[in-house]
Amino acid sequence: MTGPSLSDARVIEAVKRILAGSERNIHAEMKRGLGALATIASTAPFVGLFGTVIGIINAFRGCDATPSVCMAATAGGISEALVTTGLGLLVAVPAAWSYNYFTSRLETIDTETRNSSIELVSYLVIYLGRRHRIQ
Repeated sequence: MTGPSLSDARVIEAVKRILAGSERNIHAEMKRGLGALATIASTAPFVGLFGTVIGIINAFRGCDATPSVCMAATAGGISEALVTTGLGLLVAVPAAWSYNYFTSRLETIDTETRNSSIELVSYLVIYLGRRHRIQ
């Protein structure tokens, strides 16, 4: 004894729903971590800049007492302060490149997944259509 038979249209709709759910799950899984990468890329320069500002403030604090020695006294502090900017950019640039690369790859995979789903449903429609002609 067999169970109730589904119409071809219902089978196709069920397959479409299953494929759409799979597409969403794959997209969500692959997107995980991209937000953190974007945050790192966008905030790292500001962290470096903040370090630079603090370093320059500390370097110029000694200038009040002896203005003639100010340049010699601040050169080391400014140098250290600029290192933080460089480090911030050193982190931000590869993070931004990586984010853009992975986002582009995700879009490509989304398109390929959608196309595969459409091909599968098309194949199913053709198969079911042939099956009815044979009977």
